[in-house]
Amino acid sequence: MIPSLKPLLLLTGLALVGLMGISGAQAAPKVMLGIDVLEARNFAPLKGLRVGLLTHGAGVNGRGVPTWKVLYDSPAVNLTALYGPEHGIDGKTKAEVYVPSTTHAETGLPVYSLYGPNRKPTPEMLQGIDILVVDLQDIGVRSYTYVSAMRLAMEACFEQGIPVMVLDRPNPLGGLKVDGPPLDKHLMSYVGSFRVPYVHGLTIGELAVMAKNIPGWMEVDEAVQKNGKLYIIPMRGWRREMLWPDTGLRWTPTSPAIPDLSAAVGYAMTGLGCQLGGFRHGYGEGYPFRLLNYRQKSPDQVAATLNSLALPGLRFQPMPEGRQPGAYVVVTDWDKLRPTEVSFQMMRLACDWSDSGNPFAEATSAQQRLYKIHVGSEAWWNEISTRGSRARVDKFVDEWTALAREFQKSSSRYWLYK
Repeated sequence: MIPSLKPLLLLTGLALVGLMGISGAQAAPKVMLGIDVLEARNFAPLKGLRVGLLTHGAGVNGRGVPTWKVLYDSPAVNLTALYGPEHGIDGKTKAEVYVPSTTHAETGLPVYSLYGPNRKPTPEMLQGIDILVVDLQDIGVRSYTYVSAMRLAMEACFEQGIPVMVLDRPNPLGGLKVDGPPLDKHLMSYVGSFRVPYVHGLTIGELAVMAKNIPGWMEVDEAVQKNGKLYIIPMRGWRREMLWPDTGLRWTPTSPAIPDLSAAVGYAMTGLGCQLGGFRHGYGEGYPFRLLNYRQKSPDQVAATLNSLALPGLRFQPMPEGRQPGAYVVVTDWDKLRPTEVSFQMMRLACDWSDSGNPFAEATSAQQRLYKIHVGSEAWWNEISTRGSRARVDKFVDEWTALAREFQKSSSRYWLYK
């Protein structure tokens, strides 16, 4: 073990070597991010090490300064390489678009793309670093790919004997909301690299802990997983019941489609429901993932039909104005809300409203594959593709709710914030 890392939260098994009594907490915001905690220690754990940083546009400290700049400007840190996930190091590239490796304009450092020919860092990419620091803002939803970038980076580093340090960040949806279908093993992919419910209720640091400690959660040799060194810099002041507004932190867009917190919440609710079937969710219309519309249906019709379902915690407001009218998804009670439920009702309605009767039954093999790896449930695919508008949404939602409770109970042993 690298001596300078001993004071950290060391996770090789479940041993927790405390990170207590750190001074320098800010009066505001209420939550001190992992990067802020590291900075308050004058980056002592990185002393004498060549540092690589996996980050993106939303990787900023509590003052909004990019983490790469915080590290690069500190005389205590030797930052030697940068790594960027999907959407690039600046978070501005659109989804599913190839990102080339490049040279960082502000620092002159190499930026190795992990969303190009290689999604897992190659040994050559890792040459010249002694530790990889990860600072990525997740949004608490399984199909958002930053956690996949982290996992593959962990695997590559562990195989090369390089420690990984994760600077923890809040789950914008809080640490108590767990919802949606679990992920079938054969449907694991880059949009589903962890077998968790669709809304998982964990921080990115907690997911890293689980990946490190649960057999089979990493695609590496068992000994490599066991012996790999993972260090977490926890937040200070974050509690599981906190939603993003409770943290006092400013929102920085995590990707072009998630410019604000409203879109992050909407992504959990409507993203799956627009994979297939004909619904659109308002991306590009000023209300990403919140404005539902369906061809040949008026905003009033869409809102009235969805409101008639009396989904807990939700109301749908017709918005007839704008470039693309639709029904805005209003959250009325977060505690009662089951975020993904509306998506599966949308799928059922799409079968009811479709001219063909069942757009899922007509999907190409490529469409089926993309749909399945996002939703994660072969059983649900069989249900919606064969029963169409008669699909038993309530039955599946009830089953998934029970499984989500079981997951939350089992995953609580890995929580960093009780």
